[in-house]
Amino acid sequence: MQLQEIYKLFVELGKENDPRGPEELARVLERTRQEYENLKGDLKAYFDQDSLDNPFADTRILVGEPAAEVQNVLAGIDMEISEVLLAEALRQRGEKIDLIISHHPEGRALAGLYQVMHMQEDMLVRMGVPVNVAEGILSSRISEVQRNLMPLNHNRAVDGARLLGFPFMCVHTPADNMVNTFLEKLFQEKNPRTLADVLEILREIPEYQAAAKMGAGPKIVVGKEKNRAGKIMIDMTGGTGGSKDAYAKLAAAGVGTVIGMHIGEEHRKEAEKNHVNVVIAGHMASDSLGMNLLLDHLEKKGINIKPCSGLLRVSRN
Repeated sequence: MQLQEIYKLFVELGKENDPRGPEELARVLERTRQEYENLKGDLKAYFDQDSLDNPFADTRILVGEPAAEVQNVLAGIDMEISEVLLAEALRQRGEKIDLIISHHPEGRALAGLYQVMHMQEDMLVRMGVPVNVAEGILSSRISEVQRNLMPLNHNRAVDGARLLGFPFMCVHTPADNMVNTFLEKLFQEKNPRTLADVLEILREIPEYQAAAKMGAGPKIVVGKEKNRAGKIMIDMTGGTGGSKDAYAKLAAAGVGTVIGMHIGEEHRKEAEKNHVNVVIAGHMASDSLGMNLLLDHLEKKGINIKPCSGLLRVSRN
């Protein structure tokens, strides 16, 4: 496959599994097109052209010719400068690496991470939170994340890949959308009664089994095993952690349990105060599940996958 074909495939899979649905995605892309057309003078030169077709600002080709042929991929969760040097070390040992794929964003995709957080507004609405409330509580959090991203050295790993001659891309929200859809379907089918049942279902998944053996598997952080799960929200996508104020609104909307990748202490306290159970499935395991569901599509096309950097590779082919 060509690099551009891999990129387009991942974006399309992300769209197909996006919790906002195709109609809202079409509106998002139309607003982006109108924003571009309304730009004056030289401002169009600074516009991210990829955003006209790709609604995921955290997923981009960072280095490499779009037509470059790819047969061997080094893939991981965090592909930073150390992993780029690992790729070079492997190449020196005679291993062929045509492309580095990172899950977590780097470069321009890292700078734009906050933009995908608007997805969380629609996720809250699906759970029964009024749209005006969802947009209101996310607004300040999105601005906070944007400010936190501004001082970072976004291009550090990208420059390393460029200097060493490695094509480099990242795929963040499409992978998170994949795991979100996977778990939503699974929990709708299984319909667990208690938090103990939730843990049992997660531990049936190979990525979470492997994480549990390393001490990083699913854990209840708010609630007890005997607690009834009630209405479940799968919270695996949307860029990064949302507003802590969401837990009060979710409780009012009848949500009993949130299943997520990770949670900050302030968010955990808010969930506890509002009696919302929280099960943390595990960050690396959840990211691995999403990446694996994407990478399986490459494997089907004959591409070799070499996992590293916390990627718990499980093939479902």
